[in-house]
Amino acid sequence: MQSSIDRRRITGPEESFAPVFAQDEQSNEQQPKARVGRTPRDIRPIFLQTGLITQANGSAYIETERTKIACAVYGPRQLKNTPYSDKGKLNVEVKFAPFSCRTRRVPNRDAEDRSIANLVHQALLPAVRLELLPKSSLDVFVTVLEADGLAGCVAAASIAASAALAHAGVEMFGLVTSCAATVVENEVWMDPDETEQERGRGTLVLACMPALGTVTSAWQAGQMSAAESLQCMKECQERCTDVHFVVAKALTDSRPAT
Repeated sequence: MQSSIDRRRITGPEESFAPVFAQDEQSNEQQPKARVGRTPRDIRPIFLQTGLITQANGSAYIETERTKIACAVYGPRQLKNTPYSDKGKLNVEVKFAPFSCRTRRVPNRDAEDRSIANLVHQALLPAVRLELLPKSSLDVFVTVLEADGLAGCVAAASIAASAALAHAGVEMFGLVTSCAATVVENEVWMDPDETEQERGRGTLVLACMPALGTVTSAWQAGQMSAAESLQCMKECQERCTDVHFVVAKALTDSRPAT
């Protein structure tokens, strides 16, 4: 007796159900007025490790809950077929993995990749001693494995790139750390995720060198008063000091035992 089942094909289940995501459930509910899980001044826990990409001169991996970024530094390399320059050149390239966002990203670079790369470049440029690298280039490649908000990506990418440059042995004036803040209903929330950033009416990302007390970059988007901007900058500088200890400890732990 012959069976009616086609054994040459994989048959699917008799019935199927659409997946239900946690974000979809939260979007249907009314958003709470207070912050859930953290106080307004708290930042997400940071995991940072250097030296994971062995083929690169320096590398770093950073994870802040749902934001995961890997960074690799190559160089310094000698520039060929170019005019002589007293200062080196710092190149930053940012790419999103296709599975990094809720909607699949195309492999090609878009305007968002370039804007994040420019912000990371502005944050790192004052810290790197390019005058010691004439006619040379430093290439920084940032890969976003999972993204949870544009501001968080910029801050985490700046921290990872700074740690990777230090791991590569590039001379710097100081480590660059970064933090973001958003204004939600006249209250400053530190280190916002994607949902919190959408609720906010203004976002600010600050990068600085806490060891020198110097601000390297500040980027603001949305509507925010001058007093709110100053408050966000003050809060970000305090959190950058805390992040500085995390980066310094990660670099110290990655040193080979002598």
